Amino acid sequence: MSVRVAVVGASGFFGTALTQALIQQQHDVTPVTRATYADARRGTYDVVINTAMPSKRFWARQHPDLDFVETVGRTADLLYGWTFGRFVQISSVSARCERDTVYGRHKATAEVLCERPDALVVRLTARYGAAMTKGAIMDIVSNNPVYVDGESRYAFTPVEFAAGWVATHLDQARLVEVGARDTVSLREIADALGRHITFSGPQEHQFVESPDPAWPSAYEVVTFARGLHT
Repeated sequence: MSVRVAVVGASGFFGTALTQALIQQQHDVTPVTRATYADARRGTYDVVINTAMPSKRFWARQHPDLDFVETVGRTADLLYGWTFGRFVQISSVSARCERDTVYGRHKATAEVLCERPDALVVRLTARYGAAMTKGAIMDIVSNNPVYVDGESRYAFTPVEFAAGWVATHLDQARLVEVGARDTVSLREIADALGRHITFSGPQEHQFVESPDPAWPSAYEVVTFARGLHT
């Protein structure tokens, strides 16, 4: 059944993929960007999806006040200032895995606001896709230093898979983690590409609790990276 969906943050990496997935499901989609936010706020929707929270961990550490406004403040404005039937919060597994960081704490705080019977909270893992322009994978492909420990493991997943999952579960109300069924280390990716990368910084591990065994393997990111390898 087609529903009217507002995608807040529609011009972002995940927002773009989600908008396309919703259109493929034949929903009536309103893409919302910073430029159209004020006008879209006056509308009425079956579902509002927040994909607009910042995804920059270093930026959050350097600007904790601004990250709070863009993460927690924006979520509150959507929940209390928009008219909708259901709400979907696109969060991050960092809300569980990185509670000791500004980024993770703010994601977790925003999730608390969504503890209501009309809300679905989706914690996503690191994503990759053709439109990706930044991140550890791009640094490895470009033979640039990576400022995270090389043994850090991530449940890398195709952005199209994550977007497709959200687009087909709009009627749910729960907290769920979605991503790869396993993890791969940054060093394993670099070795597979024959790159000699300088890794430095904290060790991070991001994984999905109770993943579906049918979900993609994180090791598929190596094939993707090889396609970018020049």
